[in-house]
Amino acid sequence: MYDANALKQLLLERALKFGDFTLASGRKAKYYCDGKQITLHSRGVRLVGEGILQLLAEEDEFPQAVGGMSIGADPIVASVLAMADVQGKSLQGFLVRKEAKGHGTNRFLEGPVQPGDTAVIVEDVVTTGGSSLLAIERAEAFGLKIKTVIAILDRMEGGREAFAQAGYELKSLFTIRDFGLEPPKN
Repeated sequence: MYDANALKQLLLERALKFGDFTLASGRKAKYYCDGKQITLHSRGVRLVGEGILQLLAEEDEFPQAVGGMSIGADPIVASVLAMADVQGKSLQGFLVRKEAKGHGTNRFLEGPVQPGDTAVIVEDVVTTGGSSLLAIERAEAFGLKIKTVIAILDRMEGGREAFAQAGYELKSLFTIRDFGLEPPKN
């Protein structure tokens, strides 16, 4: 069973760092969340998988697949798939490449998904939403039907609004406010 408090404590102990950072979006920040410190930790990745499955259960329709942009989403996808099996749920995964495979199928997507499958994009940390929007674009070009993005942490810096503007919902296990922090004022 998902223990949000245990995951929050792991995020505080292992993933949240304070100082001066440049984010993937290019923005400057006073804190950084290194999601891989959680998703590449045995207890952390289990808790993430359980938490995301709990959010998936709240969807109108349980999706057929979960996936996201490689490399960040890889352990999240694997965890959600493994925990889905533990819970007796059928689910497939897919990974979105940053660049098309240069040989074989030359595809951006890897995994057993089929055009027409319903899917959710997973992400460790959302700031502006740029990488997940690219993952959505590539997944939909393949033929997947995406409606939701689920993140471990929403930094509350425009990602939710960017997804909404594009017609998608963002759900997260935590927002930065859950850690007593406020998003920067624009």
